[in-house]
Amino acid sequence: MKKYLLLIIISLGFFACTSKKADMIIYNGNIYTVNDLNPIVSAVAVKDGKILDLGDWQKLKRYKSDRTDLIDLEGKTLTPGLIEGHGHFTGLGESKLNLDLSSVKSYDELISVVESAIKNAQEGEWIIGRGWHQDKWALKPEKIVRGFQTHEKLSEISKNNPVWLRHASGHASFGNQKAMEIAGISKETEFGFGGEIIKDLSGNPTGIFNERAQYLISQYVDKSNDSSKVIKLAVEECLKNGITSFQDAGTSRKSLKMIRDAIKDNELKVRIYSMLTSRDESLLEEWYQKGPAIGLADDYLTIRSIKLNADGALGSRGAWLLDEYTDRPGHFGMATQPMKYVYDVSKKGIQNGFQVNTHAIGDRTNREVLDQYEKVFLEYNDLSFDHRWRIEHAQHVDPIDIPRFGKLGVIASIQGIHMSSDRPWAIDRLGEKRITEGAYAWRDLINNGAVLVNGSDVPVEPINPIACFYASVSRKTLSGSPDNGYEPRQKMTRMEALKSYTINAAYGAFEEDIKGTVEIGKYADFTVFSQNIMTVPESEILKTKVTHTIVNGKVEYKLN
Repeated sequence: MKKYLLLIIISLGFFACTSKKADMIIYNGNIYTVNDLNPIVSAVAVKDGKILDLGDWQKLKRYKSDRTDLIDLEGKTLTPGLIEGHGHFTGLGESKLNLDLSSVKSYDELISVVESAIKNAQEGEWIIGRGWHQDKWALKPEKIVRGFQTHEKLSEISKNNPVWLRHASGHASFGNQKAMEIAGISKETEFGFGGEIIKDLSGNPTGIFNERAQYLISQYVDKSNDSSKVIKLAVEECLKNGITSFQDAGTSRKSLKMIRDAIKDNELKVRIYSMLTSRDESLLEEWYQKGPAIGLADDYLTIRSIKLNADGALGSRGAWLLDEYTDRPGHFGMATQPMKYVYDVSKKGIQNGFQVNTHAIGDRTNREVLDQYEKVFLEYNDLSFDHRWRIEHAQHVDPIDIPRFGKLGVIASIQGIHMSSDRPWAIDRLGEKRITEGAYAWRDLINNGAVLVNGSDVPVEPINPIACFYASVSRKTLSGSPDNGYEPRQKMTRMEALKSYTINAAYGAFEEDIKGTVEIGKYADFTVFSQNIMTVPESEILKTKVTHTIVNGKVEYKLN
């Protein structure tokens, strides 16, 4: 009997010893924990996908065994895994399968890219692309209608292939004559609430379809992409950019199935926080009955929020403004979903335990959405505690409404890179007064108590978080202008920018207890940078590379 007891004691001792050994120890680096109580360490130990301990090598080497994977950072910088706070996950993958027009500098260059694609396409095949932005073109087209190019030159080189090219913002699209013929678009075709067919003075469609009017043609577009390939490409882009979690702003029924299939096939290597698209009312009704699904597949998928789309974008002049557009007198943009619908979804959301996140770019939209939120909070006061509802973009807010974010506890989900990319031409839309007082007003939002979540809105912008970090702290374009940044008083500090991509984003998804900081017990999701983004000169930030992306204690990406 004593022999058996001795064996049990020895076995338990061995188990206790081995159970404290780490699967991985990362050491010899600058580790920003984003925990104010223990802000910087040099080493972290990982076991079973979670953080076992942190400190320095001398403290953590006791967790080392022959099976421990040792990663010497060699002075590099590690942060909590970066969280893309607002993007379109399957849209990211799909964008890699279509024409990338983000770098074209003129209408003629766009024509050239399409012409090359047609040479490699079959007759009748749809030519699909995205990324053009007329306000970023160095050369303007000879013919412009309401700020946009017209289809004649495009149609001339694509008589046998329908062409459908989405604006960088995703809020307008450009089609050729063949595409319009397939959709039955003519001078007589009109569109009502929430969209616009842009026509010339003779009433002929120019090929530009704004906001909801895009559906007139998009419903005919062949979008038969390989689902597995779409997910694989999206995952690859995330990992090489240091993104360990992705907040998907508008998950469709099809996208949700693709994500779940990827989990089954062990292809999903980043964590997804899904915002169900409000464009599919039947999808919402199904989920009202089910209720939120939190932490599926070991926290690789959570479905607990709804994405509303209340207006358009500044680039397409679809953002809904209180006063008319400076560069299009008499035009105020448009609501793309009625405020009654925003209220109804918000009410059902709070009744059924869902977070509500609403796209709002224009100052009128931000005000109207805050009004609907406030109405629901007052009516359901017992359910509104710790609601963490969000406004996605919060790009142009009237100064009167800025304090309401903090007062109502509404999170501002912003995209630092939009300021860098859009600010040079956005002043033409809004004028200097509105730009100065309420556009990209990050400091004012923070000072008035708002939590800021950051992201890229990919594929509207590249997913690159280093570019977004740089824009957030510098208020400059990626070419480094102007010298002191646009409206420099609105800059974030570097720690604020880092928090907006880590703990704030985790908080914005109710996940701050499992991610967002480097703390014992949280998931071992880390991003490693080639240099210290917190201390290098501002002009050097954009030279930074992601060298490792670690998810659940596994190195999913390593720079060659």
